[in-house]
Amino acid sequence: MIYHLFQLLKEYDIPGQGLMNYLSFRAFLASATAMLFSLLVGKKIISLLQRKQIGETVRDLGLQGQIEKKGTPTMGGVIIILSILTAVLLFCDLTNVYVLLLLLSTLWCGALGFTDDYIKVFKHNKEGMSEHGKLLAQILLGLVIGLTVWTSDDIVVREKVAIPEEEQEEIVETGRYRNEDVVKSTKTTIPFVKDHEFDYKWLSPLKGKWNWYTKWMIYVLMIVFVITACSNGTNLTDGLDGLAAGTSAIVGVVIGVLAWLGGNLIDSDYLNIMYIPGSGEIAIFMSAFVGALIGFLWYNSYPAQVFMGDTGSLTIGGIIGVSAVLIRKELLLPLLCGIFLMESLSVLMQRTYFRWTKRKTGEGARIWSMTPLHHHYQDKKQVPGKVLIPKPVPPHHEAKIVARFWIVGILLAVASLALLKVR
Repeated sequence: MIYHLFQLLKEYDIPGQGLMNYLSFRAFLASATAMLFSLLVGKKIISLLQRKQIGETVRDLGLQGQIEKKGTPTMGGVIIILSILTAVLLFCDLTNVYVLLLLLSTLWCGALGFTDDYIKVFKHNKEGMSEHGKLLAQILLGLVIGLTVWTSDDIVVREKVAIPEEEQEEIVETGRYRNEDVVKSTKTTIPFVKDHEFDYKWLSPLKGKWNWYTKWMIYVLMIVFVITACSNGTNLTDGLDGLAAGTSAIVGVVIGVLAWLGGNLIDSDYLNIMYIPGSGEIAIFMSAFVGALIGFLWYNSYPAQVFMGDTGSLTIGGIIGVSAVLIRKELLLPLLCGIFLMESLSVLMQRTYFRWTKRKTGEGARIWSMTPLHHHYQDKKQVPGKVLIPKPVPPHHEAKIVARFWIVGILLAVASLALLKVR
């Protein structure tokens, strides 16, 4: 709103007005606003949750410090959502299609997570929403995003064409681009190849006019898969104080940087990455995202005063998935979101291996003592049956596990950025 207000008043030559035209300045304001809002309003929301007795229900699984968490306020993801929305509404261009899609995703996943938490807390159903119900809602969001990417004339990429030097400065300053240079495309970014590009039409089994339809259907299905996987992966990672929030903040920084570079004509040309007109606004959104998470960490770090619940975890996962798709970096997510990937794979592998060994021998065996993976490193009672990878002795403290996961997340983030120059 502040951004649009300054745009309306630009003819009056107000001192400092031009700063609002700089993505860097608005990104800084968005991040600072979201962080301060999260810090200041978060305390009041936590007090409200305590008064309403909206506390976490904990099952005794033998994990260190687990019983002490009982009654800690949950549904704290509301703090993250409100902080992001406040900063974005103030400093983003609300006519930008990428911002609108990210706002839709935030509200959609927030409502889904809130419903799940509401059922757990107020309906006293520990299972919350059914897995099929949550999956259906995530798939629907993916379809909305995918079909919009397919049909919207505002979502385009620029072909790699030579632009005269005298035109480059004007394009960078005004943000305008030549219509003949931009196309609807199913191309995305992939490392280790010459031009950093992969086109989903290469997966299409059909040729001719049908190829156009099949390539877009393949791309839409990929978008649905990425958004669903990210949302669920973050949800599984949310099991230790500060783990999901800290790891997501690291991922958010990288996506913000990539959005910044991909939305800048000169930088994208220098790095030989895809130029996506208008995607620079995603950098402002992700700045608000990171600011909100850092502010939330003030209360969520060990020992946590509040948990984000599914309200927060499903939302931040959805934002990461949607933003990665919009800047055409979804194929980098297995590396960038390696923590989320391993958490998800640990659960999938554990279930599959247990069922297979039980069917084969009559007694189920496990790969890890407990999943998701972060729980394997905590103190735990001896589990029945065989465990391929024994738990560490002595067990690690929760705070140490979180810190080490953050370190791994930072290394993965650096590696993801380094791939920009690897061909």
